[in-house]
Amino acid sequence: MTDWAALRRTARATLIDAARCLGAAKPVGFGEADDHDGGRQNLLLLVQLRWIAVAGQVMTIAVAQAGLGIALPLWPMAMVLIGLVLLNVASVGRLARGGGVTEGVLFVALLLDVVALTVQLYLSGGATNPFTSLFLLQLTLAAVLLSSRATIALVALTTASLGLLLLAYRPLVLPGGEDELFRLYLVGMLVGFVIDAALIAVFVTRISRNLRRQDARLADLRQRAAEEDHIVRMGLLASGAAHELGTPLSSLSVILGDWRRMPDLTASPEIAREIEEMQEAVGRCKAIVTGILLAAGAARGEAPHLTSVRTFVDELVGDWRRMRSCFCLQVRDEFGEDEEIVSDTALKQVLFNVLDNALDMSPSFVELHVRRDGDTLRLSVTDRGPGFAPEMLARLGQPYTSSKGRLGGGLGLFLVVNVVRKLGGTVEARNRSYGGAVVTISLPLSGLTV
Repeated sequence: MTDWAALRRTARATLIDAARCLGAAKPVGFGEADDHDGGRQNLLLLVQLRWIAVAGQVMTIAVAQAGLGIALPLWPMAMVLIGLVLLNVASVGRLARGGGVTEGVLFVALLLDVVALTVQLYLSGGATNPFTSLFLLQLTLAAVLLSSRATIALVALTTASLGLLLLAYRPLVLPGGEDELFRLYLVGMLVGFVIDAALIAVFVTRISRNLRRQDARLADLRQRAAEEDHIVRMGLLASGAAHELGTPLSSLSVILGDWRRMPDLTASPEIAREIEEMQEAVGRCKAIVTGILLAAGAARGEAPHLTSVRTFVDELVGDWRRMRSCFCLQVRDEFGEDEEIVSDTALKQVLFNVLDNALDMSPSFVELHVRRDGDTLRLSVTDRGPGFAPEMLARLGQPYTSSKGRLGGGLGLFLVVNVVRKLGGTVEARNRSYGGAVVTISLPLSGLTV
C-alpha cells in the first residue's frame, strides 16, 4: 500500500495546486505588472532630473543676471520654469494614483523637456549658448528608455530645434563685448560638459539598473508560468489515472466479495483473514481515487471553515500520525497567543508532503516547529537524515530534483514551493551543521486570518 499512499499524496497536491492555478489566482501577463513598475521607476527618474534642471537653471540665471551683469528676459524664462514645475507636479500625481506608465508617457515627458530647453536657449543666446550640449542628455535618455522609432523622432525634433536656434534667437548683450562672450563661451562649454557627463553617468546607470531588474522579474514570471503549466498537466494526468483505476478496483471489489461467500476459501481462517485485508485495501484505494476526483474540482476557498493556528496544527499532526502509523513526530509550539485562521486544505497537503519527505530520510525522528515572527507564521520541519545535496539546494522547487533515485521523483518539493508561493509565502531549505535538514515554510498571517 506504500505506492498507493505516495500516489494519493502526489496526486492530491497536484490537483489542488492545478485548481488554484486555473481558478483561484488571477493571472498576470508577462509584461503587464513589470512594465508598469519599470515605467513608473523611469518616470520617477525623469522627475528627479527635471527638479535638478529647474534648480540648475535658477542658479545659472541668478549668476548671469546678478554676478555677470547679463541682461536676461526674466519673466519669459520664469514662465518656462513654472511650466517645468507644473509638469513635475502632474507626473508625481500620476505616480501617486498608481497608474501605469507607458512608453508614450515617457516620450511626451522627454519631448516637453526638449521644448523647454529650446525655449530657454532661444531666450539666452540661441546656438551661441554653450549649454546647447544639454540636448545630448535628452537624446541619451531617449536611447535608453524608448524604442528606436521614438528615439529617431526625438533626434529629429532635437536637430530641428538646434537648427532653429542657429537662425533665430535673442542675442546676449555682455558688458565686456565680444572678447568677454568668447571667454564665457569656453567656461560654459566646460561647465556644460561636466553637467552632461555627471547626469548621464548617474541617471543612465540607474535606468539601466531598473531595466535589468525588470528583465529579471520577467524571467521569473516566465519560469513560474512554465511551472504552473507543468502542474496543470500533472493534474490532468492524475485525474485521468484516477478515472482509469476506478473500473479495475470495482472489479476487484466484486471478486473479493464473491470469494468471501465461497465455503472452500472461508473454511481456512488464514485465507479468510487475508481476503478481509485485501477487501479493506481495495476499499482504501477506491477512497483514494474518489478523493483525487473530488480534489480535481475543488479550488481553495470552497467550503472553508474557521479554525485557529493551534487547532490546525493539532488536527494536521493527528491525521498524519494516524495515516502513517508513525509516532516519531515531535511538535515544538512557540507560536504564542493563538490566532483564528481559515483552514486551508492546500497548506495541510503541503505540510504532509514535507513531513513525508522528512520521514523517508529520518524514520526515527521528525520535528515540527511552529513559531510566530511578527506577522509571519513559520513552520519548520527538521529531520536527522543525510541532508540535501548542494545541487538540490541550488535547484530547490524545480521539478524532478530528487535524491531518492525514483523514476518521476522530485515532485514533492516542487508542489510545496508552488502552493506556498500561491499563498504569498516562501520555502527555505538548509542542512544542519550537526546532521539532518530543515525545511521552513513562511506564510503571512494576513493571508490566513479572517
